[in-house]
Amino acid sequence: MNKTFYAGAAIAMLALASCKPSASTEAKTDTQDDVILHAWSWSFDTIAANMKDIADAGYAYVQTSPANTCFVGEGGGMALYSQPGDSVKGKWYYYYQPTDWKVGNYLLGSRDQFKNMMDSAAKYGVKVIVDVLPNHTAVDHTAVLPDLDAAVGGHANLFHANGFNDIRDYNDRYECTTGMMGGLPDVNTENPDFQKYYMAYVNDLISMGVRGFRYDTAKHIGLPSDPLDSLAKVNNFWPVALGAEEVDGVSLAATRDSLFIYGEVLQDKNVKELEYAALMPVTASAYGHALRHSLAAHRFDESDSLATSWHHSATPDRLVTWVESHDTYANEHESAGLTDEQIRMGWVLLASRANSTPLFFSRPAGSTRENYWGNNLVGARGNDEFRHPEVVAVNKFRRAMSGKPETILTSLDGAIVEICRGDGGVAVINLSEANLPLEMPTTIADGNYGDRVYNKEFTVQDGIIRGELAPMTSYIISRY
Repeated sequence: MNKTFYAGAAIAMLALASCKPSASTEAKTDTQDDVILHAWSWSFDTIAANMKDIADAGYAYVQTSPANTCFVGEGGGMALYSQPGDSVKGKWYYYYQPTDWKVGNYLLGSRDQFKNMMDSAAKYGVKVIVDVLPNHTAVDHTAVLPDLDAAVGGHANLFHANGFNDIRDYNDRYECTTGMMGGLPDVNTENPDFQKYYMAYVNDLISMGVRGFRYDTAKHIGLPSDPLDSLAKVNNFWPVALGAEEVDGVSLAATRDSLFIYGEVLQDKNVKELEYAALMPVTASAYGHALRHSLAAHRFDESDSLATSWHHSATPDRLVTWVESHDTYANEHESAGLTDEQIRMGWVLLASRANSTPLFFSRPAGSTRENYWGNNLVGARGNDEFRHPEVVAVNKFRRAMSGKPETILTSLDGAIVEICRGDGGVAVINLSEANLPLEMPTTIADGNYGDRVYNKEFTVQDGIIRGELAPMTSYIISRY
């Protein structure tokens, strides 16, 4: 990393990182200006009731948890995650276990409640993304409902020949795309009868106004170049799902460019990142991991290459980024130990940048670093972080900075990060747990500024920005 050194009042030296934007950070005409709120485990009614807040906070999209008919676990309990002895039973992941492809489930709400949510979204100009998961059924595959079995010509036709064999090597593309993951039997997504039935569900959602889909476990659905299961004739699920092909007269009911469709393609050694990214935007899981490392260390670590690399073979305009996802939070709690302040700082970094489509994960209401589940109820609104003033300010900053080039600068010790967007504005983040003086080069014009959240005063003179930074706090400075 090239560095130019400057004297600092209370910092020994300051360093300019990536002063000249690299090819991967130069502004592009098709840069994404929108952000997504992942309303994880919020019910349809809860999302509808909070749609104005979502819009006012600057989110262009809200992503729901799976809306399809699902496995009813633990007597239909509504806990996010129940422990032995808890009076309220339940698990959030039951809505990731499909039993039919129709709108509505016991965890999030009925079809009518979904429609009401869509009416609210239209009123406030928010687009809805629905999480979909055609790759598998419920762990208890006997819970699959008769209509789905009948649609594919009988229960046995629903699954790959290899669909009940556990994946042993996730880097083996045949096992990865045809085998059983985590006890979830693998659906024969290449069966045209299944495709037709599934696409009827997708088109039903589109008819109600849905304008996007997140494909869960997308890397477990075969690409055209992947090995075939013995019960499949051609790996054509993606051409059908993305509107390039029809199946028995049924095709995607909206133009592809009118929808935002992306795939959860978690990175690993033998994942065909570029081939998936050529079809749809994909998740930048490695970038999120590197970002969390820097947040935990309270410093912008050069080894994480956050300024110069997206940790992905695809270009950033094909990436969905996050600080954390529902999986990193809820499964192994890999990210759950980070404080809300740390997550917020990471979000400011992501959302102030010029590329990718950032997704903000809504943590449970009442959650703490000792109690990850908080109030522990499916359907409830998450905590207030999605509308924290710093989050709202950077969401709006992102849109206002559309098309402006990006430069990332960092102090020598990595404690302070500045994301410059041409001459339009800067975001400044103090990752450390100490008050720090700011004295760094910047791209905005000389003058006096107040940030958008705290009205903190900053001055720019001779291309150097100066001010005082509170611990673990972000500042949004712009002319808009």
